[in-house]
Amino acid sequence: MDGVLFDSMPYHAQCWEQVCQAEGLNLTRPEVYLHEGRTAKSTIDLLARRCWGRDAEDEEVQRIYEAKCRLFNALPETPAMEGADLVLKAAKDAGLIITLVTGSGQKSLLERLNKAYPDYFVKERMVTSDDVQYGKPHPEPYLMGLQKSGVSAEEAIVVENAPLGIASAVAAGIYTIAVNTGPLAEQVLKDAGAAHVFPSMKAFAADFNEIVGRKP
Repeated sequence: MDGVLFDSMPYHAQCWEQVCQAEGLNLTRPEVYLHEGRTAKSTIDLLARRCWGRDAEDEEVQRIYEAKCRLFNALPETPAMEGADLVLKAAKDAGLIITLVTGSGQKSLLERLNKAYPDYFVKERMVTSDDVQYGKPHPEPYLMGLQKSGVSAEEAIVVENAPLGIASAVAAGIYTIAVNTGPLAEQVLKDAGAAHVFPSMKAFAADFNEIVGRKP
């Protein structure tokens, strides 16, 4: 979702950095992109172990994540990612089943998606942080996505922008396309296992039919 359907990662990076620095957790904006896709608890635990020498307590996780969400929700609404509508239309025209697999747990997720991309997403084919025990890079989110879609890994294609998301999809055995919509080097996405890396969703949309047609 973030970084693929919405150009929201700069806001997320800003908010995570601000909240974590206030809590004594050293996190910079560039590093946020490396952790993108993790559940909030996984991210906060990772930082707590590094900076505090222990996992965060449930109360700490809740407090930090709620503070981050308050900051994010106070910012202007993030725009839809340029070209994402073209990719969704191409997928729908090709008769593909569209499923969302996100590390987000936003309660307004479906409403936001339907506003920006009407008639593409349904709740029954969405996997959020509330649905999984293990977030990305564990394969569980994408394995659950396959289950909800009723398809095998060999029949699926994942579109990801984050190295942890790519690793999750590849671990689930799914052919994975990367769109480099953030500041990371292209090689980081290739090293995570992406079969192709496009510089934008718009560029992927232009080659969508060719890529789908020659997928192994």
